[in-house]
Amino acid sequence: MSLDRARARREIGATIRLALPMIVAQLSAIGTNVVDAVLAGHQGAHTQAAVVTGASIWVLAIVTGIGTMMAVPPTVAQLDGAGRRGEVGPVFHQALYIAWGLGLLLAIGVWHASPLMSLFGVVASMRADVEAFLHAIAFAAPALTTYFALRGLSDGLSLPRPSMYFSFGGLLVLAPLGYVLMYGKLGFPVMGARGSGIATAIVLWLEMTGFAIYVLNHRNYRDLNLRTRMAPPDRRQIAQLLHVGVPMAVTLLMEAGLFVAVALLIGRLGETVTASHHVALNVASVAFMIPLGLSMAITVRVGNAAGRRDVAGVRYAGMSGIALVLVTQCVSSGVMLLFPAAIARLYTSDVAVIAMASQLLVLAGFFQFSDGIQVASNGALRGLKDTRVPMVITLFAYWCVGMPIGWYLAFVHGMGARGMWMGLIAGLSMAAILLFARFWRSSARGRWREDPEIATPVPSHT
Repeated sequence: MSLDRARARREIGATIRLALPMIVAQLSAIGTNVVDAVLAGHQGAHTQAAVVTGASIWVLAIVTGIGTMMAVPPTVAQLDGAGRRGEVGPVFHQALYIAWGLGLLLAIGVWHASPLMSLFGVVASMRADVEAFLHAIAFAAPALTTYFALRGLSDGLSLPRPSMYFSFGGLLVLAPLGYVLMYGKLGFPVMGARGSGIATAIVLWLEMTGFAIYVLNHRNYRDLNLRTRMAPPDRRQIAQLLHVGVPMAVTLLMEAGLFVAVALLIGRLGETVTASHHVALNVASVAFMIPLGLSMAITVRVGNAAGRRDVAGVRYAGMSGIALVLVTQCVSSGVMLLFPAAIARLYTSDVAVIAMASQLLVLAGFFQFSDGIQVASNGALRGLKDTRVPMVITLFAYWCVGMPIGWYLAFVHGMGARGMWMGLIAGLSMAAILLFARFWRSSARGRWREDPEIATPVPSHT
């Protein structure tokens, strides 16, 4: 296929317009972790280590929720692209049933997550505060999954601004609320890590409630008839959504689980090393929100093209998005490589933590490209509802390549936290190569058109 430069420019422009609100929404979402980490860091290394360790476990719930609900954007985008918008409302109702059931299960899981600390050897002095954080934030799980369902609906319809509004609004509320509860202001007792969990839970419920009210009342969603009586549970539709969403959840868990396992293993090395690791990881997570937001836009653009059965459109949507991600990763990599110590000082004044975090930030700068390519390629594959093979790829890359290499370098070769981060580089690089190759082949051959889960366009009568 020869390159149509005009079409490529149009696709890049459309992807940027769609992605910008999604990126802001992702940065605002991860901003809650930054706020928690900064507030905890200035209360002391112990509180910071407890909060970031608890947040690492909470991330497992987040990625399970967002991964499962990621079935919504490509499904909605394909129906919209195929001219079958009238079917979006009933599909969304089925997604809500999944969100509510999953939210309850995640709340129970987070509440009882303490064994993970023992399994990975987190130091005893941190466990009580980590558990207090998890018990507080567990109540937010149903709000979290419902929010992701609402966001999936809106993003799938190419309406990403509401996600940006409510994510950013939640961030504005979290900073003062977290400060009051953690530091014991306005008559509240000093609650430290527990206060951080309570503040985050309250904000998530506020975000979800506001988003729901917006979707039910705004004219952009009126033709979906969402305010009518909910469709009863449809086992077939729920099964189809889970068929697409569960592999996505597993895929995200493979990556997030790798980072969580690394964090908990590093927890064996003491509070200073743990705090340093989480400063660097928090920075890398903030940078990751940009390619993640782009990948969500890529999913919608690819999904729209797939719904139209536009083979060339699928290729242009995916490759243009991946090219944009490479540009953003050049910037984030350069910042981490050039200014590691300055970045670390934003999080803490502890000299030892700054020194260790600076070393890890340099390594984070090196894996920006592989991390960006793998998430963008995965986003393109999601647009085709290709989720099962990517799940296998990530399982292999993260746990058969990344984790063994990291563990060997860290604990056998004696490199500590730096060794674990080198393992992350290896796992992400392998995932990037394999996922990009799969999308390249899939988009070139057009075999996705034979998938019965791809929406079929409504025949034109004009």
